[in-house]
Amino acid sequence: MTGGQPLAGKVAIVTGAGRGLGRAMAVALAEAGADVALAARSADQLRAVAGEVEELGRRALVVPTDVTDADAVGHLVEATVTGLGRLDVLVNNSGVIDSSPLLDQEPSAWDRVLDTNVRGTYLATRAAGAHLVRQRSGKVVNIASNFAFAGVADHAAYCTSKAAVVAFTRAMAVEWARYGVQVNALAPGYFATDMNADLRSDPELLAKVLRAVPARRMGQPAELADWLVLLAGPASDFMTGQTVVIDGGQTAR
Repeated sequence: MTGGQPLAGKVAIVTGAGRGLGRAMAVALAEAGADVALAARSADQLRAVAGEVEELGRRALVVPTDVTDADAVGHLVEATVTGLGRLDVLVNNSGVIDSSPLLDQEPSAWDRVLDTNVRGTYLATRAAGAHLVRQRSGKVVNIASNFAFAGVADHAAYCTSKAAVVAFTRAMAVEWARYGVQVNALAPGYFATDMNADLRSDPELLAKVLRAVPARRMGQPAELADWLVLLAGPASDFMTGQTVVIDGGQTAR
């Protein structure tokens, strides 16, 4: 799916790029030929990913960013256009999760999830969209979750936020289609990353999780990266407003 370099000459922003799927997606975009602006809160993590991007012969720009801060997000987009010369792809990957029964969950925890996952996606899309609409081309790839399509106990905030991302994807796809800008989403299930290392190290808990996945395994980051490159590249020029679920059949049950 990622043969050649379909993103040669393109510039992408990846939020939440410091670790996990964000790191894998940033590297995948570089492998496909893109220069990449890397955004997250931790500058140290971003610098490590930047090294991986540069080893592939691509340029990397490290921009520590709080995606819930409108000024910081505006700076991210302007720094990318100034430092890398253009902007073609935005990957909205920043996200947080809170695992709490609703009656035990503090409003501040709810707000943190919604602010990061929904407000952050909105702010980055709005800031980047000004450039994409003006040049009448571009791609926005939002990272949702298969939890957007299922009721999951103790995850009301996360489910709500990711369902909002799916709805936002559809709305922006319709709004910007006339300008040659495609807006799609990926909805991953369980993927093996450093973020769930503790879960994977607990055989009993891991077995419980995998019983809900018909494929009986977690996904590997490369299995998401190929889809990202497709949605970020020319293969998706007539595809917009769609959410691709990649979860080993979990939501198909």
